[in-house]
Amino acid sequence: MLALQNKRILVTRTRTQASDLAVRLEALGATPILIPTIEIIPPETYTPLDTALAQLENYDWLLFTSANAVEVFHQRRQNLDPLQKAGAPRPDLGTWVSGSHRYPKIAVIGPATTRAVQGIGLAVDLIPPKYIAESLAEVLVPQVSDKRILFIRAAEARDVLPEALTAAGATVTIAEAYRNRIPPESIPALQQLFVTPANYPDAITFTSASTVRNLIALLEAATLTLPAETALASIGPVTSRALRDLGHEPTIEAPAATIDALIQSLIGHFTLAG
Repeated sequence: MLALQNKRILVTRTRTQASDLAVRLEALGATPILIPTIEIIPPETYTPLDTALAQLENYDWLLFTSANAVEVFHQRRQNLDPLQKAGAPRPDLGTWVSGSHRYPKIAVIGPATTRAVQGIGLAVDLIPPKYIAESLAEVLVPQVSDKRILFIRAAEARDVLPEALTAAGATVTIAEAYRNRIPPESIPALQQLFVTPANYPDAITFTSASTVRNLIALLEAATLTLPAETALASIGPVTSRALRDLGHEPTIEAPAATIDALIQSLIGHFTLAG
């Protein structure tokens, strides 16, 4: 029997990110239920990001805390936006040498973001031992006094990282690459899923604090609540904190903030549960 045989698992990631997790769950015998709680939409304006990208040589560090931010960074660098039409320089990613006088070093929050950076042909200079903003801040703080840092992130991202780096003497420029939107079209799917206890999922996976907050908001809009019999699987401490803040204790917390660790934690939970 496969490790997650016949387990129905709700995947709350964005539609584009859900497929990888769903395929892996399916390979373990589970039935993944894809109901996105996040939709990625553009920021209100790209001007701050485009302005910063036209001046990359002025920064010592470039920070990414999500693969989505890396994707938008790459797209904006490749597009001929108004700044470049006006003659602003654009670094050639093919000749990027991080930490040189022309290009900043790159710091990321974890393996998924590392893969995204490598996927656009760049190398990562720093990754923290724990895949959370607090750990990245702890590693960077001793290195950033009087340094200029460009932090490309979601509009809703926590401020723990820029606040810590600013307190350490860095000059931090925040450039919003995207926003998280709650997809209202997920409400009917949730109503159908939670129509009777017999249809409840065995587990719900949460891969960020946003997936927690957004699912709860969608359930409230649908006049539903999280069923007590469904396991709540959190990818890490920040996500678990979001669950607790909303009155829900995580059943499972992955030991590392990775999809691999989350899947292994699900396997461990259901193995013990019999």
